[in-house]
Amino acid sequence: MNQDTGWKEFFADNGRYADLINGIVFTGSPVVSETDLQELDTQTGFFRSHRLQTGRPAGGRKSGLRKRNRIRDAIRKAAFGVNFAVIGIENQKTIDYSIPLRSLAYDVGEYEKQAAGIRKQVRKQAGGLGAGEYLYGFRKDSRLHPVVTFILYSGETAWDGPESLHGMLDFADMPEELRRVTPDYRINLIEIRKWKDTGVFRTDIRQVFDFIRCAEDEKELLALVNQDPYYQEMEEDAFDVVTCCTNAQELIGKKDYYRKDGRIDMCTAIRKIMEESMEKGLSEGRSLGMDEKTERIVGNMLRRGMPDEDIMAIAECGQKMIDEVRKKRV
Repeated sequence: MNQDTGWKEFFADNGRYADLINGIVFTGSPVVSETDLQELDTQTGFFRSHRLQTGRPAGGRKSGLRKRNRIRDAIRKAAFGVNFAVIGIENQKTIDYSIPLRSLAYDVGEYEKQAAGIRKQVRKQAGGLGAGEYLYGFRKDSRLHPVVTFILYSGETAWDGPESLHGMLDFADMPEELRRVTPDYRINLIEIRKWKDTGVFRTDIRQVFDFIRCAEDEKELLALVNQDPYYQEMEEDAFDVVTCCTNAQELIGKKDYYRKDGRIDMCTAIRKIMEESMEKGLSEGRSLGMDEKTERIVGNMLRRGMPDEDIMAIAECGQKMIDEVRKKRV
């Protein structure tokens, strides 16, 4: 399973989706519930031409605009009273230095989909329209719903990419006045490995974010999974996300071994892997120590002029080691 698939399955749960919105936007207040969310088509369409659809009268010549599609990772319509906003999630493991432009394209595509729906309704109203309303298929009181995109970045490297459209633009030698009037677009970047205030989350988003943040520090990670009982019965989709985001091949390969009643005992898995790693290190250390001791014995016997056959028998080593020690003495 790749990371995109893992996150998609994880956020297929509307309870988590709502929790992410509440944690990031409302500092943990339960403003949005899972029943306020409605799944939308992840395919976003936007128009390649610089011209907008002109809303020609029904039966008129169709616009020659060509539509281009992109697929979002996840998107929901979130209800706020009688109104709603469109909220998307994009997952990043590597730094995309063009992300402001890509995120802007996603949002513009969503706005264009809304506008297309409005134009369709307006065109059904033949009378009572002003010239501009009739021509462009958009009434004076027509309104679009807000579109928000969150970028969840889980990479090991600290984010050093642009966080706004201005960060991608070359303003060298440009007057400040021109910069001020150039529209900007800021992304909503969530750098998971730096997000320490996970207490704003009420679902296992907290444990997933914590695990990813601590993954590079074995002691911190072990302390984390030992302190939180959740890791003893971790949801499988949460397990899949953290293992993909942290490249934990040892955990991926042993998932079934630690599965119980559809959940994963991450706590035991982490302890077992660390114990195996420690034992391997001790074994390698003992082997290295034995090799060093044997090398000294072989060196001493070579200095005494003993035959290679006798050295191999006494030191219990091969001809290769004797030759290597002899080369070091030359």
